[in-house]
Amino acid sequence: MSSSSPASQLDVELRPGKPPVLRVEATGEAPSWAAAHRDALRAVVAEHGSVLVRGLGLRDAAGAGAVFSRLATGLMTEREAFAPRQAYADGVYSSTKWPQNQPMCMHHELSYTLEFPGLMMFACVSAPTEGGATAVADAPTVLDALPTELTERFEREGWLLTRSYNDEIGASYAEAFGTEDRGAVESYCRAHAIDFEWQSDGGLRTRQRRSAVVRHPVTGRRCWFNQIAFLNEWTMAPEVREYLVDEYGADGLPFNTRFGNGDPIGEDVVALLNKVYEANTAREPWQAGDLMVVDNVRTAHSREPFEGPREVVVAMADAVRLADCSPTVEVTTG
Repeated sequence: MSSSSPASQLDVELRPGKPPVLRVEATGEAPSWAAAHRDALRAVVAEHGSVLVRGLGLRDAAGAGAVFSRLATGLMTEREAFAPRQAYADGVYSSTKWPQNQPMCMHHELSYTLEFPGLMMFACVSAPTEGGATAVADAPTVLDALPTELTERFEREGWLLTRSYNDEIGASYAEAFGTEDRGAVESYCRAHAIDFEWQSDGGLRTRQRRSAVVRHPVTGRRCWFNQIAFLNEWTMAPEVREYLVDEYGADGLPFNTRFGNGDPIGEDVVALLNKVYEANTAREPWQAGDLMVVDNVRTAHSREPFEGPREVVVAMADAVRLADCSPTVEVTTG
């Protein structure tokens, strides 16, 4: 079925279980196509939460970056990354370094920060032989599908992200904060409502409490907006979790999430969150040259396990302040 929205002026395919797909013929002319169709494409994302554009023929980071810059209001520099990325240019990155046999479960990019992307853009320059889709899920739908008692608790308390930075697993604090200067890291933490503690071995531990439910800054719709399940210990493969607990201790995991009051989140809760996400997941296998644009507040995204080479270039764009999204939990900076 096709739908020609007056708002978008583009013929978008809408099929159950799939993200909206727009087929174009612009190989070799992707940046000029993006510039000409910027407003229409953004209108599609505003209407549906995401869109996969097929036929742009994107082949490298430079070409992807040229398209990103024409579609975005402004590209962002990533801070507080949970895993390393390669920077190709200002605001243009590789996908997160993450084991290809492990899923990156549904999440909203940088939802634990005070300023996060309003838009995520992904360009597939090399497609995997199997799996590896960047799947999406509608946050208001997920919120409505979760038990009211659970979401009300998270609305009251928020969620807590704990991190233990080291040089072996995930991003080091220098990679996450963009500096090795401890004073600069401390200043950043104070300015962004992050509690911090230096360890005797030179490592850093942080805690930050954030809202789990926000209102979309444009539409006002309530969205389940967080990384509670993805960054929780129970989403890890059992053997990975056991290794990390043995290596670093239960309180020293590279990252973990808790209820906002500090209580542990049970394995059953994490399983429920991931089950609801899966029931509301839309996926389309990547083809080389594809572009995907995602409303990061309204729409969660994931990366599914894959085989073969997979290169996806990423940009975070159109910064949104948490303060403009009706947070349910107050944060204090200083």
